[in-house]
Amino acid sequence: MTAIPHTQPSDAASALPKIRPGKPYPLGATWDGKGTNFALYSENASSVELCLFDEDGNETRVPVREQTAFVWHGYLPSVNPGQRYGYRVHGEYAPEEGLRFNSNVVLLDPYAKALDGTERFEKGVFGYVPGGSDDVMQTDEQRGAPLGIVVDPGFNWVGDAKPNVPFHQSVIYEAHVKGLTMTHPEVPEALRGTYAGVATEPVIKYLKDLGITAIEFLPVHQHLDDPFLLDKGLTNYWGYSTLSFFAPDVRYSAAARRGDPAGAVPEFKNMVRALHAAGIEVILDVVYNHTAEGNHMGPTLSFKGIDNPTYYRLVAENPRFYFDYTGTGNSLNVRHPQTLQLIMDSLRYWVTDMHVDGFRFDLASTLARGLHEVDQLSGFFTIIHQDPIIGQVKLIAEPWDVGEGGYQVGNFPVNWAEWNGIYRDDMRAFWQGEGGLARDIGYRLTGSSDLYQNDGRKPYASINFVTAHDGFTLRDTVSYNDKHNDANGEGNQDGHNDNKSWNCGAEGETDDPAVNALRRQQQRNLLATLLLCQGTPMILGGDELGRTQGGNNNAYCQDNEISWYDWANIDEELLAFTRKLIALRKAHPALHRRKFFSGRTIRGEDVSDIVWLRFDGQTMSDEDWYNPQTQSLGMFLDGDGLDDVDAQGNPLRDDDLLLLLSGTYIDLPFKLPDLDSCGEWELVLDTSDDHAEESVKAGEETTLRGRSVKLYRCKRT
Repeated sequence: MTAIPHTQPSDAASALPKIRPGKPYPLGATWDGKGTNFALYSENASSVELCLFDEDGNETRVPVREQTAFVWHGYLPSVNPGQRYGYRVHGEYAPEEGLRFNSNVVLLDPYAKALDGTERFEKGVFGYVPGGSDDVMQTDEQRGAPLGIVVDPGFNWVGDAKPNVPFHQSVIYEAHVKGLTMTHPEVPEALRGTYAGVATEPVIKYLKDLGITAIEFLPVHQHLDDPFLLDKGLTNYWGYSTLSFFAPDVRYSAAARRGDPAGAVPEFKNMVRALHAAGIEVILDVVYNHTAEGNHMGPTLSFKGIDNPTYYRLVAENPRFYFDYTGTGNSLNVRHPQTLQLIMDSLRYWVTDMHVDGFRFDLASTLARGLHEVDQLSGFFTIIHQDPIIGQVKLIAEPWDVGEGGYQVGNFPVNWAEWNGIYRDDMRAFWQGEGGLARDIGYRLTGSSDLYQNDGRKPYASINFVTAHDGFTLRDTVSYNDKHNDANGEGNQDGHNDNKSWNCGAEGETDDPAVNALRRQQQRNLLATLLLCQGTPMILGGDELGRTQGGNNNAYCQDNEISWYDWANIDEELLAFTRKLIALRKAHPALHRRKFFSGRTIRGEDVSDIVWLRFDGQTMSDEDWYNPQTQSLGMFLDGDGLDDVDAQGNPLRDDDLLLLLSGTYIDLPFKLPDLDSCGEWELVLDTSDDHAEESVKAGEETTLRGRSVKLYRCKRT
């Protein structure tokens, strides 16, 4: 989908009724059933023209003369849904002062709810003359930015009920709208890779049967495909280069493919409604830390040409340049009230109008930055905390950026959950056989109390994951020691080098049965510890199917079979195992507590809710926790020690549970605890054997295979 063609301005302005004063709020284009109000913020502009385009691309310019508190506004009674529009913003072009106005550039409204296509670089997107410095202002027409479309906000939400799954009961599934459905044989071909494709019955049934409670989509805000990728025949598949914070990306719209780009809005709403009907929440991965306009040599598509100093963090001593805490060229200026309002308006829109249930904030540390430091009490978090709408949805931070002091795992405010990168690293290292991690694993299994307990948060603040879109898939984590990113065209220099992965004895695909058996077991180990410990688990979509990217750990630019699900080659046994794990987690409240354990969470003396055991059945000591040779442990959970109630206020009880795990390659005789309330332990799960059955009398031994997990239960007598 591309933007409509543009021609020279028409003289049709005389056919339009006079523009009325209109209102400064809401910002953007707002249709009221009779006409449309247009409002654009720019405190440094000298004048603004609204540009209306007909179906043939002919432009009509309408001067916007009213200005209230730096908002330029006007009302046109004849403008209805479907109208394409942009802006020409006049002012000084002085890059050395941070000003980049150029009325030769048609700009996208930051508040546009729908776009008419994607960017067209051949139509011009630069405020300066490319090929030299940015000092020389562009004088040729630049019409490569997509246009906004006036939308009808109406939608029949009757019957839609948000699932409102409590955080501690959530199981999150990270997926890409396109990758999830692009090769699905039961999704109609015209709907594959789209919002409508996700809403089809086969996909909804699959997600529901899997047992997940929320799907976290990679960015769906309209993004830009960078020229350096297009030149290599690649695209920005992940979409972490936002162009519009309000418009669902037309790339994932079946309606847009049919020639109706504005149809992306109701199509997205239909998808949300279908997922809600299945009890599945929708969480969006959002990128409010930077935009697609890049650094001082980047394109001028919207914010940069509307009011550069308002929207971007500029270097005070040389405002030609941008602060870059993201590695993408710029950082949004969240210290400015208008930029904060833009973000909050966007978030509220996706909750109120699009009915999403939460957000995962990319590089969230950038949003917290004051001057050069990360400030936990920055204006952004204060506003979020006080907002009656945004403060009530799920808020998840990626708690780092690329700037100094940007790694902030464990430091976000109350009401925020965090991607726990420490959890990922500790669990991967443990299952590789690295010693000296017993104490860390104890913390990770119990919700990372070392990170979250002392600031008023709960175990579910820890979003536990072992894989995510950025990095190896689960199968590749146990199949590759090194990244293999040659397809990205960057000489394998991109992507992380330290993956904490282990190929189990052979690099990549192999026919060696012993290596494949170990890989099979290691995948189950990582999934088992993820889904059987405290905190909120997040599964990388496709891991349950055995999805591989061929060792590519940075598939951000691979909109092809490298990234798409391979529905024709599903690991059915791994899928069944994952479903079983999720069902076990949901069935046992002891595995998803709302509260941290009341005793000493690492040393288990004199506690009733949790006890830590050595393989000889003895309680673990300080020496055991710090012993680099300790590579196995048992975690006993008392079913009567939950100290919690259900939704009706009744005391919660569960079976006594015993989780055994061993990161060593040696088989161990593990003595099961002898309790007055339990005479026999029933095996529930064994990562070394999907079909294992076993009952062990209390006080007797079981064989814990090398590199494996066992879960037992004992119904209370």
